[in-house]
Amino acid sequence: MARIAGIDLPKNKRGEIGLTYIFGIGRSTAQYILNKAEIDVNKKVRDWNDDDQAAIRNIINGEFKVEGQLRSEVQMNIKRLLDIACYRGLRHRKGLPVRGQRTRTNSRTRKGKRKTVAGKKKATKK
Repeated sequence: MARIAGIDLPKNKRGEIGLTYIFGIGRSTAQYILNKAEIDVNKKVRDWNDDDQAAIRNIINGEFKVEGQLRSEVQMNIKRLLDIACYRGLRHRKGLPVRGQRTRTNSRTRKGKRKTVAGKKKATKK
């Protein structure tokens, strides 16, 4: 079992896909890492030997921010926006979409479950 950056990589996946289980590494970054380590991208994770794993670990530790370090940086960036009270910070604070999406419809993921507001009662005719 390959354990890199505190994550157990799935054994039955190709190396390129297996590396994407690490937060902060996508497909293109995984391809770059494997090419630099001179490992075939189609080689399964279970077929990596100790030297391969060590080479991958060294490249990731030397060149990339991943997992906890990256998550804390993202949180610090959001906290900075909240502290300076810019538009994006206010949207984060209110729990609304930050990047200009419409909110009249959609945006349920950010806003959460619907909170129904009672409608206006019609005035009676005289």
